Amino acid sequence: MPDEDTSHPVLDARQVRLLSQGRHPDPFSVLGPTKDGRHLVARIPGAIQLWAVNATDQVQLEPHPQDPELFTGPALPYYRLRIRWASGYVEEREDPYRFGPVIGEFDEHLIGEGEHRSLWKALGAHLITHEQVAGAHFALWAPNARRVSVVGDFNSWNGTAHPMRARGATGVWELFLPGLDEGAVYKYEILGPDGELLPLKADPIGFGSEHPPATGSVIRRIEAHDWRDGSWLARREQINLVNAPISIYEVHLGSWRRTEGTGQSLSYLQLATQLVDYAADMGFTHIEVLPVTEHPFDGSWGYQPIGLFAPTIRYGTPQEFAAFVDAAHQRGLGVIADWVPGHFPTDQHGLGRFDGTALYEHLDPREGFHPDWNTLIYNYGRPEVRNYLVANALYWLGEYHLDGLRVDAVASMINRDYSRAEGEWIANKDGGNENYEALDFLKQTNMASYAQHPGIAMIAEDSTAYPGVTRPVDAGGLGFGYKWNLGWMNDSLEYFGKDPVYRKHHHNQLTFGITYAFSENFLLPISHDEVVHGKGSMYSRMPGSHADKLGNLKAFYGYMWGHPGKKLLFMGQEFGQPAEWDYQAQLDWNILDDPGHAGVQTLVQDLNRIYREQPALHRGDASPEGFQWLLVDDIEHQVFAWLRRGEPGDPHVVVVLNLTPVERTGFRIGFPVAGRWVEALNTDSERYHGANRGHGGAIETEAVPSGGEAQSALLTLPPLSAIYFVEERS
Repeated sequence: MPDEDTSHPVLDARQVRLLSQGRHPDPFSVLGPTKDGRHLVARIPGAIQLWAVNATDQVQLEPHPQDPELFTGPALPYYRLRIRWASGYVEEREDPYRFGPVIGEFDEHLIGEGEHRSLWKALGAHLITHEQVAGAHFALWAPNARRVSVVGDFNSWNGTAHPMRARGATGVWELFLPGLDEGAVYKYEILGPDGELLPLKADPIGFGSEHPPATGSVIRRIEAHDWRDGSWLARREQINLVNAPISIYEVHLGSWRRTEGTGQSLSYLQLATQLVDYAADMGFTHIEVLPVTEHPFDGSWGYQPIGLFAPTIRYGTPQEFAAFVDAAHQRGLGVIADWVPGHFPTDQHGLGRFDGTALYEHLDPREGFHPDWNTLIYNYGRPEVRNYLVANALYWLGEYHLDGLRVDAVASMINRDYSRAEGEWIANKDGGNENYEALDFLKQTNMASYAQHPGIAMIAEDSTAYPGVTRPVDAGGLGFGYKWNLGWMNDSLEYFGKDPVYRKHHHNQLTFGITYAFSENFLLPISHDEVVHGKGSMYSRMPGSHADKLGNLKAFYGYMWGHPGKKLLFMGQEFGQPAEWDYQAQLDWNILDDPGHAGVQTLVQDLNRIYREQPALHRGDASPEGFQWLLVDDIEHQVFAWLRRGEPGDPHVVVVLNLTPVERTGFRIGFPVAGRWVEALNTDSERYHGANRGHGGAIETEAVPSGGEAQSALLTLPPLSAIYFVEERS
């Protein structure tokens, strides 16, 4: 049946109907000035009268008989729209449909190829001046959508008001909206490939978000901070090296400390002084923050993010997060963020079925759904998705000057059968369980990150035995800088959790780790994962009485800081918090009134100091030449001793552990060099609320062979203790 009115000089009835329904496939072909320059078409939902005005003329536009919110009339050059609303209020606005496109052909080409390493500069919402007018430019990748509109308070969330311009085969949509400023809330209204109206979507490259539980994206400036960390960046390449001291304080920003009275989480600006000062005073070299990317559910701690490009608004704005990083750098602290490219939640405003299709995820749940976390898995084989994630890593490293990313759940990414029973996963093209696409993605991310930001550290949280995680990509590896040593962590915690009477039966759990300690560049993690879900705290894991727990914990930290590998400790464990971590409450700072817990805190501070000061404790972290057993097989007494070496000329350090509650006097240990050795640290010192059993500050070796060494010394080993002896050199 033919359309009714076909006599209108500009629009036929079909076009009118499509515009009114918000289903026109190419709104820029009919809205704004017509191609011949003779007519003007504007659709303003809620308007009752409309004029086109410029510096000299005013023309009233006429409502269309089929849609009174659609107006047409003669064109004016350089016009604005004067709108009378039903309330009688009159205002002037620019017409978005008189502006040309913003995205250039080169951006389109890179997006289409999946090679746009600065993707966030092309897509997302940016405040710009376009054709001499200020406003916000929106751009989005949604290749299977029939129509995309920007909606927000500025247009009463009406999807027919601001449909976007399609940019062709790349699947990009864009629109410049004059007059918008920072703080405006927006989403995208999308019609799927069959014309179905989808749930409103947050911007995948939104730089800000509303406070949860609201889910809108917020226009934010990301370039506004005045950075003052140039000297830090200039020397950063030396700070993250494998032969440098790296001691990381892992923090959940919302529960480290809370404000008095209100109990609210500290802001980024408050953390920039309180947390930064504390971590620096404690001697840590880096702060690692649990994911600060925006996330809908507090209880995910950030590990189920939706706003990958937005620092969570829970603690402040993007500019304030940048100020936090800057403050850390000015105190000599690096900042590492946990990064989650492995999966994303199914919340309807997120990436799932983004344009009505499985766009970011796999269609088949055997590849695209994570059974452990009820989340969706990225399709790493799709160039645009891979580019989205690689660019996101570069965004955090570049825009926020982060010193590294700890990549979460690598094992779940690289194994197709991760947490899946037989028949619940799809093999790769060779019939195996390796996820080739995820492996390629990780390699690309690491190569791009190190190439664009020398001196950063990419860190893998990986529980697999995949070889070469920290080997360069061109040498067959994945290209990470460091790998979490989860095998060491599991064995060590299981050993220390045993009553000392049983430890001799688990002796190898403390010695086995050295057999592979130098196969990767390892980082020793006692992370948030070890103090949640009923596992207790580090303090509560230790056996025995209160005094025994503190003694065991201090011995554990002495063992950890003396062991090859960089260090990571989750907040609260540095003073032996008794309770398991609760993300809804601050740490139990009051426990520091107990001198035993205060002693643990002082010990960690001193361990960080001696770890930095003594090259032997960090220069050989990734080299077998940096370690030598001096006593490894004393199963009955559970005494361990080893040597740490640095470079030629560095003083040696000998670490001795007594992991039973029995004091050992006159216990002979071999030493590699004759002479005086300073007792640089003793966990039984009264400084740490111990009994002060030791050696009066130093020992002298004697020419009595022991343990294969020509020199030895008779030591007093306090119960449940660790002692560091540093070679004295003239």
